[in-house]
Amino acid sequence: MVTRDPSVAVVGAGMSGLCMAIALLRSGINDVTIYEKADEVGGTWRENTYPGLTCDVPSRVYQYTFAPKPNWSHMFSPGGEIQAYFRGVADQFGLRDRIRFGTEVVSARFEDDRWVVRTDAGDEAGAESEVDFLISATGVLHHPRMPSIAGLDDFAGPVFHSARWDHSVELAGRRIAVIGNGSTGVQLVCGLAGVAGRVVLFQRTAQWIVPMPNPPYSKFASRSHRAVPWLDRMAYRAYSFVFDTFAVALTKPGLRRAAMGALCRVSLRRVRDPELRAALTPSYEPMCKRLVVSGGFYRAIQRDDVELVTAGIDHVEPRGVVTDDGALHEADVIVACTGFDTHAFFRPMRLTGRDGIAADEVWRDGPRAYRTVAMPGFPNFFMMLGPHSPVGNHSLTAVAEHQADHILGWIQGWRRGEFDTVEPTQSATESYNDKLRAAMPNTVWTTGCDSWYLNKDGVPEVWPFTPAEHRAMLAETDLREYDLRRRVAAR
Repeated sequence: MVTRDPSVAVVGAGMSGLCMAIALLRSGINDVTIYEKADEVGGTWRENTYPGLTCDVPSRVYQYTFAPKPNWSHMFSPGGEIQAYFRGVADQFGLRDRIRFGTEVVSARFEDDRWVVRTDAGDEAGAESEVDFLISATGVLHHPRMPSIAGLDDFAGPVFHSARWDHSVELAGRRIAVIGNGSTGVQLVCGLAGVAGRVVLFQRTAQWIVPMPNPPYSKFASRSHRAVPWLDRMAYRAYSFVFDTFAVALTKPGLRRAAMGALCRVSLRRVRDPELRAALTPSYEPMCKRLVVSGGFYRAIQRDDVELVTAGIDHVEPRGVVTDDGALHEADVIVACTGFDTHAFFRPMRLTGRDGIAADEVWRDGPRAYRTVAMPGFPNFFMMLGPHSPVGNHSLTAVAEHQADHILGWIQGWRRGEFDTVEPTQSATESYNDKLRAAMPNTVWTTGCDSWYLNKDGVPEVWPFTPAEHRAMLAETDLREYDLRRRVAAR
């Protein structure tokens, strides 16, 4: 059978972008260009380098199935080790020659059945290129969100976001104010306790914490996994089973949800001071927000050199942070652990689809997609970890692999000449999103809390079913739900 050779542009060289590019290359598609705005691969693991950074997904499952690492150092690996893993994967699969580092895609428009990709190179040669397929792999956690606090610019010391860590700042013996107590804030407190002179954690909303230990792997375990590869596969499957079981607690009321809630509540008994324990006790149901995984936070927060502040922040002055009760909390350094714009997806890239339709206009009421990877009106365009993908406490490497396989299936169909452009229909997309909305009331995310899962209307923008159901959905294709077109004339 005669096949065509497609050209593919992948935007982003983070975890999902590398996964997509490798899937293409392994299938024999060689005209692949990866656009990366930074000077190294890794995405969020390149950007985040704060003390205490650790993945909250077990190492054995936070890896690609096609690139196992037998010698992880811990059950939950430190961020630097994960970044080294992705750098090694890029080298192993020869991706660096295909990556245009330091090149940001500013716009892409669909013209004459191809995508015209424009970068920030201005009028230089190569600023524009044409490809048959455009794939966004820009990730979820890459637009840091600084808090809007009066006087923050007046502070006399260093101020920075946790994802823009300033390694030139001395930490030992300093008074450090940590604003935000999600996963990052919790990890940072654990990383700074005993190093800084004093750590003050400003908590707006208490978080439920799962007290998971993080034991190191022995040399024997590393040698065993290297010598017997099926051990790694068995560990991956075992952890995947655990995550699938956990997902049932998120998406369906019942015994598993109650058991996870009981575990979180029991773990709070580690805090001996009743007043501190009460301050750390959330007012919402466990798992309504993304669970924080930490084996050391309750120990760290009870140290004499660590303080929890629950009063709201009124403003910042040169000497420190002033709370609503008028108290001044003096500090030498302020770190904002205030998260990311998780609803930006590929933006600020300007995306223009068929007949001049703009993605910003389509998404004016919030991001929407079909089967988490595609959009009507945007032919031959796909997203990795797009709207409503299973995120939160899931292994995103597994989600990315399944989405990459699904996208690759469409590109293989193009190679066989089955169509020239593909996009989901508007009716199929509306029906799909109606199904998601109808399932949301059964999930834990609608039980009464404010989280980054919610859109501006308070509706969660996450996958309301299990990861297994997401895999099954991507494995099946109903051609009636797609607009498949052929060119009227060869270009």
